[in-house]
Amino acid sequence: MAGFQPDPAFDAGSLFAGDWPLCQVRLQDDARFPWLILIPRFEGLVELGDLNAEQRAVLMEETVRAGAVVRAIGQRSMRPVEKLNIAALGNVTAQLHVHVVGRRRDDGLWPDPVWGRGRAAPYAPEVRGEVLATIRKG
Repeated sequence: MAGFQPDPAFDAGSLFAGDWPLCQVRLQDDARFPWLILIPRFEGLVELGDLNAEQRAVLMEETVRAGAVVRAIGQRSMRPVEKLNIAALGNVTAQLHVHVVGRRRDDGLWPDPVWGRGRAAPYAPEVRGEVLATIRKG
């Protein structure tokens, strides 16, 4: 984990929320969806297979944890999450990362994917602080 740096592209649309045992946790700054990004804190990772079996198991547990946090964010905003979308795409940013996105049938993009669709709606500063606090509790 020494020397780990997230790809600078993450700074454009997400906010540092904390470090879990394996991953840096980031909040996608788009209030349309409760959305976390998990980035394993090792240099040079591109594919899931770049992690060893133990690390992959930790990533899976952190993904489940992130799902619970995404649901808590949805509950906080009185918009319960109906479905979790989980993906490790890497088409734009090759560094291994996992998106955990809360979806609702009335979210405006349903049932289409969220990536690259529409204009992000950044969180208002006071709401952003509350959401980051929810993530840090989770």
